[in-house]
Amino acid sequence: MAAVTALPLPDRSNRSSGWAGYAAAGAALAYAAPHFWWGAGVAATFPGDFASAPHGTWAAATGYWGMGLVAVFGAVLSLALVRPWGRRIPARLIAVPAAIASVGMVLWGFTYFAMQYLLAADRVVSAPAFAAKDAHPQAAWGLFWYGLFLAWGLALGLAARHRLRRANRANCANCARA
Repeated sequence: MAAVTALPLPDRSNRSSGWAGYAAAGAALAYAAPHFWWGAGVAATFPGDFASAPHGTWAAATGYWGMGLVAVFGAVLSLALVRPWGRRIPARLIAVPAAIASVGMVLWGFTYFAMQYLLAADRVVSAPAFAAKDAHPQAAWGLFWYGLFLAWGLALGLAARHRLRRANRANCANCARA
């Protein structure tokens, strides 16, 4: 009988999972860009009736410009999870808030799709104050924006997990590979 030699398994620890951080950054910037153009008065891709949305108020400025800036910060956070310059920040200090944000975004996106299903199945009825907004043709953009929240949340969660695992592996005294 011939001797059987065990083949080593491929080492997947060196494979980069950076794609998740880049995908999260891309989703964040895709969310930020329209907020800036909505703040500038351009109605493209607005999920509803742009003419009836508030303009020229502090609430509008916060909603458009403020959320756009928060999303740009989210893109920088996403990149800090996977780029070498982000290693200067302690892993838990950056990955834990990213993981919390990830859970929030996934729940926010999932809840929208669950509600759309319940509306389509006639299990719930839209409140009269929202019925006209839900029937507006531009409301279909909500599918894109909430899908973006799902993708952004999932990618951000994967990037945070990767960052914590990489930091734990580097700090492990018993590990042969760093």
